[in-house]
Amino acid sequence: MKYLTFTLVLSLFVSCSNNDEKDYVTLNDNEIIEYIADNNLVAEKSATGLYYIIDNEGTGEQPTTTSDVTVAYKGYFTNGTVFEESDAEGITFNLQKVIAGWTEGITYFKEGGSGTLLLPSHLAYGNLGKGSIPGGAVIIFDINLISVN
Repeated sequence: MKYLTFTLVLSLFVSCSNNDEKDYVTLNDNEIIEYIADNNLVAEKSATGLYYIIDNEGTGEQPTTTSDVTVAYKGYFTNGTVFEESDAEGITFNLQKVIAGWTEGITYFKEGGSGTLLLPSHLAYGNLGKGSIPGGAVIIFDINLISVN
């Protein structure tokens, strides 16, 4: 009887799990690889799954994950649809107060540097999304690191 009760309790936990949540890691990685291939890009992949392209490394100060920075950017999906864009003067923020993909990715550039960050959802807005960004979405940012403040 003890084993039957344990089995029933275990099956209750399994059946109550949220089957709507997906593990997007592999799906996102495949989408990014396809985007890179389709656009003839050459990107590096970090240990976290972030892909990045450095068009211009820059020559100024290199930020750390705790730096305040000013960045001009354009954010879009792999289908090219833009969801957000700064003006040329950029925006200023602390790298500890943004999505993980930015906290990591911006540190690959020096002041004056530019390039592209290709973020899987676990480094962006996760399975839930935010605003116009759906859950599980790969997002791409063209960035220009204007300054480390």
